[in-house]
Amino acid sequence: MDANYFDLSDDTPVYVISVAAQLSGLHPQTLRQYDRLGLVRPGRTAGRGRLYSTRDILMLREVQRLSQEEGINLAGIKRILELENEVMRLREENHRLRAEVATIRALIQYQLPPA
Repeated sequence: MDANYFDLSDDTPVYVISVAAQLSGLHPQTLRQYDRLGLVRPGRTAGRGRLYSTRDILMLREVQRLSQEEGINLAGIKRILELENEVMRLREENHRLRAEVATIRALIQYQLPPA
């Protein structure tokens, strides 16, 4: 058996909808609605059943918190989540570009004669 067979990440879809509903404190129908609206995107089984990851469970809890505690409607929550994802993507890109610039600067510095 492969040594990594049981290695699961937070993104590994493992929970069926009934378990995900219980872990998130939401009704299964609410999870279906959130999936239809694109607030959460669970994995799928071969038979098209939903499989939720630990990250999905945390997202479900955050959607519920924003809705219940902050009073934000689902369209607003979707926009917030999209913007948070975009910010994360841009931060990663910024980090990559800064590393690239640092590498280029180092190469230029060592290829030019001292001033």
